[in-house]
This record gives sequence, structure tokens and C-alpha cells, in this order.
Amino acid sequence: MDNIQERPVLGIWLRILSGVLFTGMLVCIKAVSDEVPVGQSVFFRSVFALLPIVVFLIVRHEFPGGLATRRPLGHALRSGLGAAAMFASFAAVALLPVAEATLLAQLTPVFMAVGGVLLLGEKFSFYRAGAIVLALAGMAVLVFPGLDPRAGGGQMTGYALGALSALLTAGALLTVRCISRTETAASIAFYFILVSALAGLATLPWGWAPLTPTEFGILVLSGLFGGAAHIAMTFALRYAEASRLAPFEYIALVWPVLADWLLFGLPISSGFILALPLMLSGVGLAALEGRRFKRPLQR
Repeated sequence: MDNIQERPVLGIWLRILSGVLFTGMLVCIKAVSDEVPVGQSVFFRSVFALLPIVVFLIVRHEFPGGLATRRPLGHALRSGLGAAAMFASFAAVALLPVAEATLLAQLTPVFMAVGGVLLLGEKFSFYRAGAIVLALAGMAVLVFPGLDPRAGGGQMTGYALGALSALLTAGALLTVRCISRTETAASIAFYFILVSALAGLATLPWGWAPLTPTEFGILVLSGLFGGAAHIAMTFALRYAEASRLAPFEYIALVWPVLADWLLFGLPISSGFILALPLMLSGVGLAALEGRRFKRPLQR
């Protein structure tokens, strides 16, 4: 057996670390969201995420050789979907608590299950059906309070943007599934960040905000956190199966809750508490299906 697959404990700790880093990135984006346009945040997050990513690739002797590609159109599709998902995610976190925006991101594997059936011809199993039902029920529970006419319209817009981000991310990951047979993880990550930076830069004509030193520092941190989170997640998936890491999605949601409470003074909503077990149970079913299909291959 490959030694990489014999270190699940390390994989779990790296998954927890990636959750902390990802939360740090979203906290930084939310902290400046009232003053800094989304496109400007996307640009700075992407540019400074390149630093840890490039260092990581140099250490692994994959820069620049690992950036060679035979599927430029595949990279363009994956990177375009990923960049659009980042725009939607940052717009959502500006309107919602960090915890709710993070919870909506958990819809990604459920959308991937649907996309696998519709686009890749995969079987529609009991596990997929259960995952979809639970995720949709959780989404309904989370969104229902926002339907109150007395609630601000920004909340519903935030929910829509969060769900859109999850859908676009699912599309990006399905594309990764198709191109990863010939493309390296290094090239996939690098071109995604590069395209995201260019997409953010393209919003400059619509007006960017002048940054204070504090705001600039926060945006730099968002990029460093984002790049480091990607590296930690890459190694987590290398050391442990995705199905083994799935239960730790619960822990990954602890940090956004603490950030909302301690940094932004936002209480946990009743909708979030009720939606949490439903949506993560759907994620768990999706992970169980992946493990079920993988066992015959291992045998």
C-alpha cells in the first residue's frame, strides 16, 4: 500500500487546519466588504494566494515544469467557473454571517452528485437521492426565515449568491475530474488563481476603493490564508480518503461560528442550527457513496 494512504491522522489534522485557514480568508473578506468592492477583493486574494502556491510548487520541483498543459480549454472552463464562484462567494459573505456562507458552500458535493448523473452519466443511487433530499431540506430551513417580508432583501440575495457559488464550484470540480487525467494538480491550481486575479483586475474600470494600510494588510492576509488553505487541503486529501475526512466538516463549521460571535458580534440563527445537521448529513451520504464505489477498485 502507498505510504501516503497510511497517514489518515495527519490528513485529518490538515483538513482541520485548512478549515481554520479558509475561515480566516472569509473573515478578512467580510472585514473589508463595506469599503472594498468584490472584484478588488478577488484580485488581491488571488494575487497574494500565488505566493504560497508558487513556493509550494518550487519546493515540489513542479515550477515551472508542472504548469505545462495539453488541455488549455479545459483549464479555461475550470478557471472561469472557479473565478465566478469566488465572486459569488465573496458577495455572499458580505451579506451573510460567515457561518451561513460557509454552510451554503457545503452544497457543493450535492450539486456534484447531480452533475455526475446529468453530465458524466453516473448512476443515480439511493445515496445521491438521500444527499439531495437532505441538502434541499437544509437549504429550505436556512432560507425560510428570510422569506419574512420584514427581513432585509440582502439576506435572500446572500443566500442566492451562496447557493450559486456552490453550484459554480461543483461545475469547476467536475471539470477538474475530467481534466485531471492529463493535467497536474499544480497546473490546475495555478491557472485557476491566475484567471481569478485577471477577472478581479478586469473590474478596475468600474472603480476600486483607495485602501488604508490596514485594509491592504487584511487583503494580503486573505490571499495568504487562501493559498495556504488550498495547500493544506491538497495534502489532507492525499493522506486520507475524502470519505474519512467528511465527518470533520462539522469541525470546519466551528470556526465560522466562533468568528461571527467573537469578531462580528453576530448570534447563531435558529435556521442555521436546524439546517446544519440536515445539510451535513447530505454531505455525509455523498461521501459514503464515494467510498462504496471505491472499495471494488481497492480490492
